[in-house]
Amino acid sequence: MRLFVTGSRGQLGRALQRTAAAGGHEYIGRDLPELDITDATAVRDAVAEARPDAVINCAAYTAVDAAEADEARALAVNGGAVAGLAAVADEAGALLVQISTDFVFDGASKRPYREDDPPHPLSAYGRTKLAGERGAELARRHLIVRTAWLFGDGANFVEAIHRQLDAGASELRVVGDQRGCPTYAVDLAGALLRLLEAGASGVVHVVNQGQASWFEFAVEIVRQLGAAAEVVPISTADAARPAPRPAYSVLDASRFRGIVGADLPPWQDALARRLAAEERANNVDGCPVD
Repeated sequence: MRLFVTGSRGQLGRALQRTAAAGGHEYIGRDLPELDITDATAVRDAVAEARPDAVINCAAYTAVDAAEADEARALAVNGGAVAGLAAVADEAGALLVQISTDFVFDGASKRPYREDDPPHPLSAYGRTKLAGERGAELARRHLIVRTAWLFGDGANFVEAIHRQLDAGASELRVVGDQRGCPTYAVDLAGALLRLLEAGASGVVHVVNQGQASWFEFAVEIVRQLGAAAEVVPISTADAARPAPRPAYSVLDASRFRGIVGADLPPWQDALARRLAAEERANNVDGCPVD
């Protein structure tokens, strides 16, 4: 399968490149500065040249707090550009795969969110990502994958906690009243390819098994790293972030299981693999361990 991937230098884009190669798929990746997905002409030319079977949009405006004051720009990237991709994918006869988020929900549910639950985003980021879903639905062939709390190779929660520990932090104050599904970019990349191979369409939730608060996630990171820092839970109000967050955004991934026949591994296992991969990379880049 020939894949054209936007946002190819992000966490998921990089994971897709490795996973696609391992699966025998052809990967063509584009990202800033060579391709701005809000430039419709450039996108059309790039996709026409690539002649892909699937266009996977990993490009996004992901600065959740900044989007509150910059919603127009976030909407251009997360919404308008996706509608443009839908038209381009149709011209190429390709499937459009749009990556979306748990932030399209308001967090009021008492059970994990299913694909057919009505979205009701609280933040500018969530609103613009929902606009992206609506844009993707314009494509004749589309797959919208909602995921959550992504961590991989790049800037993310795991890296932020690790950086604080490396700097000698003895106490970490972490929000304890938001719950979601930590998800490993490598596992998500593999899931996307399995969905493509299965001919999936519509909306599918894809997350690692299990749920946690940010506090519980941080506690597990500290435990797996063998660090001595104390993790202290704080409230969302105490964190005082500009953008509102859903208090509960756990996603029900049973449709994914029904399509591919299996769940993704538990997030704790995924975290262990992420930290082990980082350690191997450090040993290669730094001083080898005998």
